[in-house]
Amino acid sequence: MTTPTIDSRPRPSRTRIALAFAAVYLVWGSTYLAILYAIETIPPFLMAGTRFLVAGAILYLWARLTGGTRPSKAQWVATAITGILMLAVGNGAVTWSEQRIPSGLAALFVATVALWMVLLEFLRKNGTRPTRLSILGLMLGFGGVAVLVGPAALTNARDVDVLAALVLIGASLSWAAGSVYSRVLARPASAALGSGMQMLAGGVVLAIVGLSAGELTQLDVAEVTTRSALSVAYLIVFGSLVGFTAYAWLLRVCTPAAVATYAYVNPMVAMFLGWLIAGEEFSPRMIIAAAIILSGVALINRASARPAAKPGEPVAPPERVSRLAPPPAATPKPHRRKVTRPA
Repeated sequence: MTTPTIDSRPRPSRTRIALAFAAVYLVWGSTYLAILYAIETIPPFLMAGTRFLVAGAILYLWARLTGGTRPSKAQWVATAITGILMLAVGNGAVTWSEQRIPSGLAALFVATVALWMVLLEFLRKNGTRPTRLSILGLMLGFGGVAVLVGPAALTNARDVDVLAALVLIGASLSWAAGSVYSRVLARPASAALGSGMQMLAGGVVLAIVGLSAGELTQLDVAEVTTRSALSVAYLIVFGSLVGFTAYAWLLRVCTPAAVATYAYVNPMVAMFLGWLIAGEEFSPRMIIAAAIILSGVALINRASARPAAKPGEPVAPPERVSRLAPPPAATPKPHRRKVTRPA
């Protein structure tokens, strides 16, 4: 593994960062409903695999044709690891879960990505120690998950599918792991190239899972509805090409906790669209749990806007730092990179 180097290129403008956040916030919030409609007539893993293989091929070819250098074998290995964590495991589990759980509720469970990212960022080598505000946010967030899942697991309440809920919590952890470690692994200079490589790796794994599960025999092309086909197209263009590329780019220029703030906007967009368009219903307990979880994520976002202490150092006093601003500039170090594992 290479030692991460400081990017010496000029920092992007706030406008560009804000537009990327808007794509992640709003576009990804709508993809949960698109997934629900896509898997109505297309098996989940084959649908997700097709989505990422097509989007990944487009991004990869576009990046190479516009000057991207050919990635090394070591770079393929590194991007495959993060692609599998984030897309094959993370997004694949979300797609499967929406067979058993409302799309808006799936988005709410995915909000725990922000919680996992804080923990993983702390646990990694030279990671950032969470502040008291972050710890309070973690307690609130996971407490909200307990409110959401606990009654269904311990009583006869069946408004939440426990298996789907557990799968989604695991998916969120996997996505968070891929997000955090994509920052410290060596990677291609082009964000589009790296995203395309991740999608290709995740798509291949999802396709293999779908074929192994016998989904090809379940697929009847003649029965695929226009709504499902258009939903897949929407997921490819907006969910993958626009949304995921913006997300991968933001991970390069902002802190992980700041990028993870999409997790409390997406559920609100997804729950609203699920209620408005798909007629999904949410019990009072779900609404209360949503408020608790999203409050915890909001606290983490607020804490991420403050300078964070390294392990063993005292927590620095709070300062007002823009949520969308890139991290403070560090003293540049010599650009030394071995050709090994990127993200």
